Amino acid sequence: MRQTKIDEFLQLENHNKELEKRVKEEVAKNREKDKLLFQQNKMAALGEMLSNISHQWRQPLMEISSIFLPIEAKINMDIPLDNQELLNSIQKLNDITKYMSNTIDDFKNFFLKEKEKINFEILEQINSTVNIISSSLKQHDIKLDIIIQKNTHMLGYKNEYSQVLINILNNARDVLIQRKIQNPKIKITISENKNDIITKIEDNAGGIKITPIEKVFDPFFTYEKINGSGIGLFMSRLIIENNMNGKLEVKNNKDGAIFTVIIPKS
Repeated sequence: MRQTKIDEFLQLENHNKELEKRVKEEVAKNREKDKLLFQQNKMAALGEMLSNISHQWRQPLMEISSIFLPIEAKINMDIPLDNQELLNSIQKLNDITKYMSNTIDDFKNFFLKEKEKINFEILEQINSTVNIISSSLKQHDIKLDIIIQKNTHMLGYKNEYSQVLINILNNARDVLIQRKIQNPKIKITISENKNDIITKIEDNAGGIKITPIEKVFDPFFTYEKINGSGIGLFMSRLIIENNMNGKLEVKNNKDGAIFTVIIPKS
């Protein structure tokens, strides 16, 4: 009887050792899988960043081209160039190239948590952002209204805030053009309440005609966009939620779509 118990104990001990060995092997396999998954995620993130840099740069490059074209035309036709016109063009080019340089820095640091937030004036940043895309809006006779209920300051990443604005404005512009809207308009409204700073961007393009409307934030969703990458609004929501602790919402009104950026004051 005693020998039987000893045998059972030894069997159990061997079984436990075998089980422990298998557990260690599975843990090691899972760690390898985790490493592989981490590398895959890293490569996917890198690809995503490169795609977004391309997306972010496309419009500024078009703006640069639109600035040079009238100057080149006047030179070819021996039309005198006004000094103030040249200075204004140079200033716009400086703003665009500075934005493009800042975009590289922003995307390079996108996944780093130690980035430092700064306190910036919202009106100044909106004006800087609008300057970058103003030529394309004028080209398509799109009226832009900016309503600042209070010129407040925001604590955050000002260039990423600009990127979100440009993504939303570009989407509104593209839909207005695509649908051939008469008297196309975009309105930016800045307001605040006790806890948040609120940026609303509205258009009169007729609204987003999908259900649920939140699908516009899905990666690679390109509803009604020609040659769109489908990453602009997806990245915009990531920037607002992950980097600025805020919310990016969308809804329709009777005239079109309203995108609302909500950033907490503290």
